[in-house]
Amino acid sequence: MADVTCVRCGQTRAGLPYAPFNNDLGKRIQGEICNVCWQEWLKQQTMLINHYGLNLRDPEAKQFLFKQTESFLFGTGEADQVDTSKQGTIQW
Repeated sequence: MADVTCVRCGQTRAGLPYAPFNNDLGKRIQGEICNVCWQEWLKQQTMLINHYGLNLRDPEAKQFLFKQTESFLFGTGEADQVDTSKQGTIQW
């Protein structure tokens, strides 16, 4: 696993051993994000899935998570903060 200078935290750390997705975003994450920031994203992703009750087989839910992934790791757009008042009320 090669070291990367992470675009999120700015530190040079171990990168991911493989692309987490089989698309351009996955390749970009592998090349530009450190494993520490990726682990932070996985915690955030779990919170989003649980709080919004996302069905990961739903294409719209997957698209939502891809956008959130990009926002969280690369600072593009605005990432959702977990709003516990909406727990279980989002319909896709």
